[in-house]
Amino acid sequence: MQPNDITFFQRFQNDILAGRKTITIRDKSESHFKTGDILRVGRYEDDGYFCTIEVTGTSTVTFATLTQKHAEQENMTLDELKSVIAEIYPRQNQFYVIDFKCL
Repeated sequence: MQPNDITFFQRFQNDILAGRKTITIRDKSESHFKTGDILRVGRYEDDGYFCTIEVTGTSTVTFATLTQKHAEQENMTLDELKSVIAEIYPRQNQFYVIDFKCL
């Protein structure tokens, strides 16, 4: 079986498949993705494959510069986004935004 290139928490699967979640915000360990990359996507909990995405852009952001637009692209409110980022990446400030579309 082919390994997945990137994983998402299962709770985001339906939003990704429906096109409601079009970015992901990651830490330095996942800063190597670049525009044009085609990635197999799995669920974090069981690594089960559920779609393929194309990276359509990348950028950097700090916790303080997260915006309403980022939140909309994540299909959540800005407060929810900041809470999720703080929970996943405690005490980190520099992040990498990966824009994507499902193929």
